[in-house]
Amino acid sequence: MTIRVLVADDHAAVRTGLVLILEGAEDVEVVGEAADGEQAVAMARALRPDLVLMDVRMPRMDGISATRELAGVTDVLILTTFDVDEYVFGALRAGAAGFLLKNTDADALVEAVRLVARGEGLISPAVTRKLITAFAQQPVRREPDQLDQLTPREREVLACVARGMSNAEIAKELDMAEATTKTHVSRVLGKLGLRSRVQAAIYYSEGA
Repeated sequence: MTIRVLVADDHAAVRTGLVLILEGAEDVEVVGEAADGEQAVAMARALRPDLVLMDVRMPRMDGISATRELAGVTDVLILTTFDVDEYVFGALRAGAAGFLLKNTDADALVEAVRLVARGEGLISPAVTRKLITAFAQQPVRREPDQLDQLTPREREVLACVARGMSNAEIAKELDMAEATTKTHVSRVLGKLGLRSRVQAAIYYSEGA
């Protein structure tokens, strides 16, 4: 299956480099390039790519706002030079499926695109510890009856997602079809009002 990607970055040279890396993979096709957040949102809605590779700092509309606009439209993988808290947390709260720094090597970038296209979440190792520490210091804020909406099987799936398992791994762990796993993950996100697997993992870590 070919993964259709939209690249959004306000620097033409950076976009060119990203396109060259992605087009070098046999299973990836770059379907468009956007120079700002507004253009990225418009193109994503028109082209319906499998994911958008999104910069954070862009004119007219930043990458975090654009990610929020694209919730439910397509997955977003944030790629940025900056790992400051406001960008990391803002991107994940907006519904980003992944967060990578621009110093990520070419092979890791392509693999990240593949992971997100498969419906998995990804956070750069460089910011993982910071993220875990920050959320561990925050009090649990969810409503006490939210988990009651989940079936026992959905709770098992949520626990697996929190462990960073892929759909294929969850299917093997729980002895069910991968397509069924994908359906369960979608239902869990919908019932809990979450936008991505990363948010689900954070949610679970807060005391599920």
